[in-house]
Amino acid sequence: MLVLVAPGQGAQTPGFLTPWLDLPGVEDRLREWSAAIGLDLVHYGTNADADEIRDTAVAQPLLVASALVSARQLFPAAEDFARLVGAAAGHSVGELAAAALTGVLPERSAMELVRKRGLAMAEAAAVTETGMAALLGGDPEVVVPHLEKLGLTPANVNGAGQIVAAGTAEQLAALAEDKPEGTRKVVALKVAGAFHTHHMAPAVSVLETAVRELSPADPHTRYVSNKDGGVVASGAEVVQRLVGQVANPVRWDLCMETFKELGVTALLEVAPGGTLTGLAKRALPGVKTLALKSPADLDAARELIAEYAAPAGSPAE
Repeated sequence: MLVLVAPGQGAQTPGFLTPWLDLPGVEDRLREWSAAIGLDLVHYGTNADADEIRDTAVAQPLLVASALVSARQLFPAAEDFARLVGAAAGHSVGELAAAALTGVLPERSAMELVRKRGLAMAEAAAVTETGMAALLGGDPEVVVPHLEKLGLTPANVNGAGQIVAAGTAEQLAALAEDKPEGTRKVVALKVAGAFHTHHMAPAVSVLETAVRELSPADPHTRYVSNKDGGVVASGAEVVQRLVGQVANPVRWDLCMETFKELGVTALLEVAPGGTLTGLAKRALPGVKTLALKSPADLDAARELIAEYAAPAGSPAE
């Protein structure tokens, strides 16, 4: 069974969309979305520097756009996706790409929503100087209480020995000086806020208003949620979870447990891939993984799909 996943914020790098523009229709689609959301995706995906694309309001639409255009090279129609992919999920903002790919939202609606999400989260992040840091190694039963003692939130529980802490600059500085026992390394992330914490509560209110105009459909492929790793069969519930997830921890560890329970044999990460396949290699031994980093990876991805994809069945199964 093939699982498709979409990466979250921090996966972007300067110029990462450049090679994709050579493919037929990609630049036209990006320009169409750019006009719809008031953000030049082509510029930011090709010519912008690292600081410009670190901006939450820019990074989030860029990542969802990249996930969608790269996935559509492999699954041109919704019927192809539903027939070949057994389950889909996204990490943090990648959940909006997963929602579009599983048919919950039209692509343009997903792009419009992610633009609002990015702007709202950037505004919430500007209230207090906050950030995130990845802790590598350590037992969660030791790491989590240590973070809470410092006033930090375990915002992403990623599995494979990785937890991401989020909080104020002062709290993160204290963490750098006082690592939990067993943690090998603390790495500051290229994000501009304490996402998936109470600091994002104002963004939740904005998104609650924004989604009222949407008419979500039920997913045609199993949608695995960051909230608890659950398979969500209702499009309305998917959207409500997308809203609430902004201020709650990402449980990617539970998503990977669900992939295992569903019988995953291969995992494909859409562009800009790498982070989630790295976690899967450690947490899902024996599962074939492939990260789409550029169009040069498309042939290998097609071979993976041909070998491992199987009819997905009902999303509710």
